[in-house]
Amino acid sequence: MPELPEVEVTRRSFADRIEGASVREVRMGKPLRWPLGHAESALVGKTVGTVVRRGKYLWMPLVPGGGLLMHLGMSGSLSFSDDPGPAGAHDHFDLWTNRGCLRLHDPRRFGAIVWGEGPDQGLVGRLLQGLGVEPFSLEWTAQHLRDGVAGRRVSIKQALLAGDIVVGVGNIYASEALFRAGIHPATPAQRVGLARCEKLVAAVREVLGEAVEAGGSSLKDFRDTHGNAGHFQLSTRVYDRAGQPCTVCLTPVRRLVQGQRSTYFCVRCQRP
Repeated sequence: MPELPEVEVTRRSFADRIEGASVREVRMGKPLRWPLGHAESALVGKTVGTVVRRGKYLWMPLVPGGGLLMHLGMSGSLSFSDDPGPAGAHDHFDLWTNRGCLRLHDPRRFGAIVWGEGPDQGLVGRLLQGLGVEPFSLEWTAQHLRDGVAGRRVSIKQALLAGDIVVGVGNIYASEALFRAGIHPATPAQRVGLARCEKLVAAVREVLGEAVEAGGSSLKDFRDTHGNAGHFQLSTRVYDRAGQPCTVCLTPVRRLVQGQRSTYFCVRCQRP
């Protein structure tokens, strides 16, 4: 599933090119997770504003009034080009502008394109409410994390993945951040004190920042709007390295399953 780094890489790869473009045509294919919620023809003539990211969502304002909230789902990707060719069986949304066509390709159709009068209204507002703070924001502090995990008996990794404390720390990045912070992934969240929260906040920022610079992670089919794959998966320190030596102490990396997801860790470097 595309996580924060992949969504941010996607945004950066087309936001500047499409900003200021005029919408000429909209095509919807097979139904996605939620309906568009607006007449396609009513979008024609609007001007694309500045595309921003909130968690794993992209908000694209359309002037005057309203905008589109986009989510890549489990396997979705966006492309933006002058000539994308005929829409294929898994191409479910085309936004044709005077600068090119923004197309959503989503084989599993868990993605979404939703109209909203604003990012805090209607279905769009309901989808965005309750999201945690952005990991690169000033709000993401050790005290914020400590307050968020207080009283939580779930593991610290599951608390990170929940998305209501901080957004965008997906499975790969949670494993990597916990390794760098020296915290065992099965540690009950409520037991992670302020000092270790400080290390974890820094590790989350570091890992996500490196992932964005590497173009994200392409474990299966993720591509940015230029068609480029990400490379962060080639430099992970524990993720998908079960049985291989830890990059710090050479102890074999272990794997466990938490919430039906694989977690990778070093038993020597990461303490409960």
